[in-house]
Amino acid sequence: MAMINRAIQYAVVLICLGSIVACNKLPGANSSESPKLETEDQKTLYALGQILGRNVEPFALKPEEVAIVKAGLTDAINGAKPQVEMEAYGPKVNELAMRRRSEGAGDTKKKGKEFAIEVAKQKDAMTTSSGIVIRTITAGTGGSPAATDVVKVHYEGKLIDGTVFDSSIQRNEPAEFPLNEVVPCWSEALQKLKKGGKAQIVCPSDVAYGDTGQPPTIPPGATLSFEVELLDFHKP
Repeated sequence: MAMINRAIQYAVVLICLGSIVACNKLPGANSSESPKLETEDQKTLYALGQILGRNVEPFALKPEEVAIVKAGLTDAINGAKPQVEMEAYGPKVNELAMRRRSEGAGDTKKKGKEFAIEVAKQKDAMTTSSGIVIRTITAGTGGSPAATDVVKVHYEGKLIDGTVFDSSIQRNEPAEFPLNEVVPCWSEALQKLKKGGKAQIVCPSDVAYGDTGQPPTIPPGATLSFEVELLDFHKP
C-alpha cells in the first residue's frame, strides 16, 4: 500500500465514494445492517473500503462535512454543474488534508510529551537535548556505532497507548540498516548505546515522523516508544 501514489489513492477514494452515493439510491441501501461477506469479491471489496477509509482519515471529516462531500459526489455522478470552480478548489484538497493533519497533531504531541516525561523519571533514564528519552534496560559492554555505521538490531515499536506498529521481534528476524538512513531519533539514540545493550527509546514526533505521521499506522504528531537491542554494527 505504501507504494501506491498518494494522488492515485485520493482519485480512487473519490471514485469509490461516488459509487457509494450511487448505491445509496438502491432499495435497502440505507439499511443499518452490515452487508453479508460471503464471496471472495465481497470480502475484497470490504477490505478496499477499509483501505479507503484510512486514506481519507487525515481530513477528520465531521458528519456535516461528510454530507457536503456526498453532495459534490452526487452532482458529479449525475452530471450536474459543480457548485464551485474546480480549477480553483480542486488543488486545495491536498492543502486541506495537510492542514487538518497538522491541527490534529497538537493534542497528540501534548500527550506524547507527558508520556516522555514519565519515562524520563524512571531509573537509568536520560533525556537528550533534542528531547529523546533513553532508558537503559541492559547495559552493553562493547563499543558504540558511528552515524555512518550499519547496525543490526532487534526492536519493537509502540504508540504511547501500547499499540505495536512494527516489530522485528514478532517477525523473529533482526533488522539491519545504515544509521544515516533512519529517522533522526534512531540515528542519535543508537550512537549512545553499546553493543549488546538494550534500551527503551522514546522519540518525540519532531525527530520521528513529524506532523504528517505515517498513516495508517503512525498518527500525525505521534511520540513513539521503541525497545531496542543493539546486536552488532559495522562499517558500510
